[in-house]
Amino acid sequence: MESRYDPKSVEERIYALWEKSGYFNPDICVEKGVTKKDAEPFSIVLPPPNVTGELHMGHAAMLVIEDILTRFNRMNGKKTLWVPGTDHAAIATQSRVEKIIAKEEKKSRHDLGREEFLRRVNDYARKSHDFIVKQVKRMGASLDWSREAYTLDETREKAVRTAFQKMYDLGLIYRGNRIVNWDPELQTTVSDDEVDWVEQTTPLYYLKYGPFVIGTARPETKFGDKYVVMHPKDARYARYKDGQKIELEWINGPITATVVKDEAIDMEFGTGVMTITPWHDLADFEIAERHRLDMEQIIDLKGKLLPIAGEFAGLHIKKARPLIVEKLKNKRLVEKIDEKYVNRIATDGRGGGVIEPQILKQWFVAVNKKFKVENSKLKDVKSGEEKTLKQLMRHAVESGEIKIFPERFEKIYFHWIENLRDWCISRQIWFGHRIPVWIPTTVKIPNDPRLGNESYRVSIEDVKESGWVQDPDTLDTWFSSGLWPFSVLGWPQETKDLKTYFPNSVLETGYDILFFWVARMILMSTCLMGQVPFKQVYLHGLVRDARGRKMSKSLNNGIDPLKMADKYGADATRISLVVGASAGSDLKLSEDRIRGYRNFSTKIWNVARFVHVNKPTNENKQPIIDKKQLTSDGKNPHIKELDILKSEVTAHIENFEFHLAAEKLYHYIWHTLADKIIEAEKKNLKEGDAAQKSGSYALLEHLLLESLKLLHPFMPFVTEEIYGIFQPDKMLMVEKW
Repeated sequence: MESRYDPKSVEERIYALWEKSGYFNPDICVEKGVTKKDAEPFSIVLPPPNVTGELHMGHAAMLVIEDILTRFNRMNGKKTLWVPGTDHAAIATQSRVEKIIAKEEKKSRHDLGREEFLRRVNDYARKSHDFIVKQVKRMGASLDWSREAYTLDETREKAVRTAFQKMYDLGLIYRGNRIVNWDPELQTTVSDDEVDWVEQTTPLYYLKYGPFVIGTARPETKFGDKYVVMHPKDARYARYKDGQKIELEWINGPITATVVKDEAIDMEFGTGVMTITPWHDLADFEIAERHRLDMEQIIDLKGKLLPIAGEFAGLHIKKARPLIVEKLKNKRLVEKIDEKYVNRIATDGRGGGVIEPQILKQWFVAVNKKFKVENSKLKDVKSGEEKTLKQLMRHAVESGEIKIFPERFEKIYFHWIENLRDWCISRQIWFGHRIPVWIPTTVKIPNDPRLGNESYRVSIEDVKESGWVQDPDTLDTWFSSGLWPFSVLGWPQETKDLKTYFPNSVLETGYDILFFWVARMILMSTCLMGQVPFKQVYLHGLVRDARGRKMSKSLNNGIDPLKMADKYGADATRISLVVGASAGSDLKLSEDRIRGYRNFSTKIWNVARFVHVNKPTNENKQPIIDKKQLTSDGKNPHIKELDILKSEVTAHIENFEFHLAAEKLYHYIWHTLADKIIEAEKKNLKEGDAAQKSGSYALLEHLLLESLKLLHPFMPFVTEEIYGIFQPDKMLMVEKW
């Protein structure tokens, strides 16, 4: 053995060795006899990283936890599959490329045209993919690369179109006019879960609206306000009757306002009365729907005021606001202004633009509509039974078929489902899965009442005959990633992988995408497969900097996992992300912490080297090893202690207590094996007779090799390297746990 452990030179060679062995592929494990043909399957899918750049420490934490589970189950003799892949991340990737083109060429995607622009995006995505794969491998992830998937590849394209067709046929996909989140900057809709709410201090204007005073942070939306809403139990406004007409002076002259009584009003907020702008506010839209009120658009899709705004028409709302306030002041309609009002501004989490709600004709998934569940394998749900998607999503967790760790996130999951609205799945961008709907240009077909009597053709295959044009919109990226647990196994084909590895054993991801992704996978799977997509969900926390702040480019506090792996070793980086990181809890990480665990890698190497150089041999240089005492029913207490450790580490991993398993292994190897047992055996190894030397060595070698097995899922490189020195004809990654 070398006197000093150099992780950089070892880790690349070891990963190449693993890949060459083929053992990442469960089929090869069966073929080579390291896994039994009838072994229990274990499957997990990699949450596909977005092809928008490089991986960060949060991704690294995810990779480490999933690799621990994969290596542990592989060593336990299970038919173990970990499927890799990447996500095209439609809006995020398109937005990134658009910004690059605008900066470098001063052009827009429209200048380039759809075909050329998509070629550019695909080139960017491919380069990003290659770098991501390099990073994933650098972290030691034992993924089956022969099964790699991409959310925009041909197999996933077929899965997306099939899912759309099936859900449309079930009556769960429809096209309709509803209020959506519109990004005027990117010119597309955005899903509810991708809206980031940013707190800002903005003026709150108290305006005179006839006999009432209303509060608003957005006076530019008020031109069409002709309804004044109050709670039916508010004694202050008891004299006003629902439907009562009131004449009053407003921004551009006199109007007739109508009183509306609705229980959605918060009597404690402001004056307890408000006007509504149904076209540009969700709560207002819902009130208008309940009372069948008129809805009028005030702001266009580019954020400019429409003719209803009179003299302000054509102005962007940012420029118009102070001018409108000035006019209101001149008309003595401003009661007061609160300059310290804390307001929550909706922004696009992907593109960064300020969201402007709009009523638009879009494609939706109906979450409250009942449909017949086909081929149900769900607990207590029969095939043909009618359920809504929301009911199935709740049932999957409530019934215990899916267990979420830590359990406290179940309440958050249920709360989200209760407030789930119909899911807008259409996007006005070019990169992504085109909606598989064709519009007739010359062909006449019967109208479909589900589409408001419009004529469309939904088809899995491209419509190539003349007279048809495909809907230009693309699908929300979460639609395709929602199919991930089964689309990566070959669905809609009935493949061997699908029969063997679905549902997945575990889904591991960050708690921050419980709603974005986990919930949507449950929605898609219970609907399309009639069963849950996975049996357990493990949610890890966020990786923060040493001060507990979220890592970001603006703070310049990010830590590059690849640089840390090159500097201190992938093993040190891996274990630094596990120790102290319990389920669902955030982890504070610093370079000093990673550097500290490099010392642990060195300690393991030094322990192994000490054992290796003290191997006793006879006059022919053949090793003399006495293994009589290496049984737990013997008198040696060290063997019994190790067996207890094995049981504890196994239980911790099975219970997703990776931090406890790692901490116990760290303390055992450093403070028990190195500091106590080796120190106690040194005298025998140096001064003992042949039998004493042989027995001491056999004990130390046994404790070392068994410790390496336990530590392998956490620190695979250094353990594989050492194991190969002691057992040159074996590979640790497929040794028995």
